[in-house]
Amino acid sequence: MNEQISDLDRLVKAFLSILAIIITIGLIMVWSASFILASEMFGSSFHYIVRQMIYLLLSIGVALFVARTKYNFWIKYGYIFNIAATSLVGLTIIKGVGSHAKGASRWLNFGGLSLQPGEIVKFTVILSALSFFENWNKMDSKERLKHGATLFLPLALLIKQPDFGSFSICFVVISFVCFMSSFPRKYFYYSLISGGIGGIFILFSQAYRVKRVLVFLDPWKNPQGSGFQIIQSYMAFANGSAFGQGLGNSNEKLFYLPEAHNDFIFSVIGEELGFVGVLLIICLFIAFIYFGFKLILQIKDRVGIILGSAIVFVLGFQALLNMGVVLGLLPTKGLNLPFISYGGSSLICNFFGIGLLLSVVKGYRDQLQGDLKFQARTAKKADFSKNDEEVFV
Repeated sequence: MNEQISDLDRLVKAFLSILAIIITIGLIMVWSASFILASEMFGSSFHYIVRQMIYLLLSIGVALFVARTKYNFWIKYGYIFNIAATSLVGLTIIKGVGSHAKGASRWLNFGGLSLQPGEIVKFTVILSALSFFENWNKMDSKERLKHGATLFLPLALLIKQPDFGSFSICFVVISFVCFMSSFPRKYFYYSLISGGIGGIFILFSQAYRVKRVLVFLDPWKNPQGSGFQIIQSYMAFANGSAFGQGLGNSNEKLFYLPEAHNDFIFSVIGEELGFVGVLLIICLFIAFIYFGFKLILQIKDRVGIILGSAIVFVLGFQALLNMGVVLGLLPTKGLNLPFISYGGSSLICNFFGIGLLLSVVKGYRDQLQGDLKFQARTAKKADFSKNDEEVFV
């Protein structure tokens, strides 16, 4: 029992150490990618990095709070949290309420602060899906319909914004939870095929999405227009070569590469730190996924395993999508690099996910400690009984 607790603690330390390295690199690169833009726009080169550090402190507070609560609480009321997050997504598409930029309404503004509800939904759908699929056999048709509607409504609203990137992540993670749960396999495969066909239809139902696919296939066909962003990303990696131009010396961030401190921060890493820096980031995320799954597999609670696995999966999957887009392996879509890109909504929500994972681990660790104390008390009582018998004899 002591060995299990020690192994669990070692894995937690390894996992959090890797996360700390990723976050540290993220802070450095946010400053490097944004200080010129911040100086031009706000008169202070520290504008973005200061805000990112504030977001980080808030995020750590959120993670600590969630980690100290029982994860069963979040699952029990998961569908309510999902309804709340879905309502926020709905507000973004109302004229005069949502903030419209770059052809999409994905943000809510509160004074000087902005919130992207799509980032919240990526995690609330996990909670709602877990509750829905694990309790499928206990529900009647009416409950299934009601709960299922609250699960799939945010997908429709994300398409309406439009935010095909977040829609894709939510759809895939819902499928992941469904596969991991006790949901009947027959229905799962039918649903997956139907969902896949629906996703393809949605992809090609809008001209701008078809245009993105065509740009992905041949960005040089319109190098000054739709292909400009990805070509600049290619140039950043080419300029970086093996060892990079040096920290702070990116040329592409000088108003050539849009969203250099956000969606395309991986390009800046490639230019400033070269292939070595790119390989380091990839290895760190592989290690993050490896130790995350290894940590969760120590847990003996089925629901906890599904929840923790889904958290690691969604973070790893988004990192994979972002790198794929920036490297030109996938069509362009608005997704940031978890824990590295600038953005408060993303960072806070990602740490909420980390808090859920740590809550699962803490719950199992407390259970092991409880069993250990029980065994110690039982052994102590046995010793007393044995001593009493010896005295009696």
